[in-house]
Amino acid sequence: MNIPSDLKYTKNDEWIRVEGTQGTIGITDYAQSQLSDIVFVEILVNEGDEVKQGETCATVESVKAAADVYMPVSGKVIATNQSLPDKPETINSDPYGEAWMVKIEITNPSEVDQLLDAAAYQAHLAEKE
Repeated sequence: MNIPSDLKYTKNDEWIRVEGTQGTIGITDYAQSQLSDIVFVEILVNEGDEVKQGETCATVESVKAAADVYMPVSGKVIATNQSLPDKPETINSDPYGEAWMVKIEITNPSEVDQLLDAAAYQAHLAEKE
């Protein structure tokens, strides 16, 4: 299981890479492995949207299930991954790279502190097993 130490995580299996006041968001390696072969991605937010922590920002479907992707923190959407809906399988092969979903300008930095670090996320996954 790939859990990069430079990211923050939610208990819903989203990740965020924080760089200054910006964040890049996607779903974790664990989430994609649970979903299996991903066949559809719909990004539900647009550039310029104000989003709140916990709101749905995307939907991912696989051959066995569908899942919502939630915002780990609040912010203003500055970019969406326009190529991902055309290549949803990218989530299976590169969940922390090319398969990013949304980039935001973080409006409430204290929300980042509430997220799990890699060790806490790994412990959370161990509890689920």
